[in-house]
Amino acid sequence: MSNKSFMAIIAVSIIAVFAYGCSMLESIPSPGEVMKYPLGKTTLRVGMTKQEVESKWGKPDSISTVEDKKRWPDPREMWVYNPQTSSIPIDADYLSKTRKLYFDGSYLTDQE
Repeated sequence: MSNKSFMAIIAVSIIAVFAYGCSMLESIPSPGEVMKYPLGKTTLRVGMTKQEVESKWGKPDSISTVEDKKRWPDPREMWVYNPQTSSIPIDADYLSKTRKLYFDGSYLTDQE
């Protein structure tokens, strides 16, 4: 193999790796998005659908049915999000503490 063809293969390889790496950057939020929606601070609102909640917080760690006659006349579906790590130095909302979400049918009705 000649020196020119070896250098051409190296150059093409470097360009391919660089192009692939740049395509991966599209999934990283911009600094403006991070400032607007800080890590773990995605706000949920009563009335959101399960699909909307899941798109913001992901799948829950557990799902169960609970009854609390003092709070609701009918049973509710409870989604639990456990802390991701106890070593997060900032309050990252659902990432740093256990969160419980309650659904009546497909809609968020309460959260703790």
